[in-house]
Amino acid sequence: MVMDIGSSAHEVVSFDDEPLILVDEQDNEVGHLLKAEAHMGSGTLHRAFSLFVFNSAGELLLQQRAKGKRLWGQFWSNTCCSHPRRGETMDIAIHRRLKEELGFECGFDYLFKFQYQAQFDETGAEHELCWVYAGRSDVAPQVNANEISAIRYIAPDALDAEIEAYPERFTPWFKIEWARIRAQHVAVYARQPQVSLA
Repeated sequence: MVMDIGSSAHEVVSFDDEPLILVDEQDNEVGHLLKAEAHMGSGTLHRAFSLFVFNSAGELLLQQRAKGKRLWGQFWSNTCCSHPRRGETMDIAIHRRLKEELGFECGFDYLFKFQYQAQFDETGAEHELCWVYAGRSDVAPQVNANEISAIRYIAPDALDAEIEAYPERFTPWFKIEWARIRAQHVAVYARQPQVSLA
């Protein structure tokens, strides 16, 4: 079920002129480039992250990207994704961005990193070396409407079925990440807690 975000915040937290961290294929830092420029053409390889937050019922929190996004606006994606800024550690970046977009804090486990390139149109693309994290939280999100159009929780089996039936609704990086999380990690994060009968 898509959740109402009528009382959401509207803080501006994304800037075309923020410097992103350029990397090589081994994730070594090789320079910096403004965000808008890093996403032009076929994209310039840069460091990024994706966050997956599950609730205690084993459901994943999804976001629908804001309509005004240059790339993949209105597509459904993982809980939160963005880039560390110049001089910013990944740990600081993931907690900053989750708070900026969804208004809560969460502990995370690092799962894996991977490289991908996805072309949106003739003038823009993602080309990222992406770090992927997962965590658990039952805190009610406070959505930043400048970044997110809608949110919802979904069970893994239902998500599998929806991606299979409507793959065009989802961002390309999310589909890659979910396939690996589903195969290797989801049993940990989607497992419901044991209830003591004592």
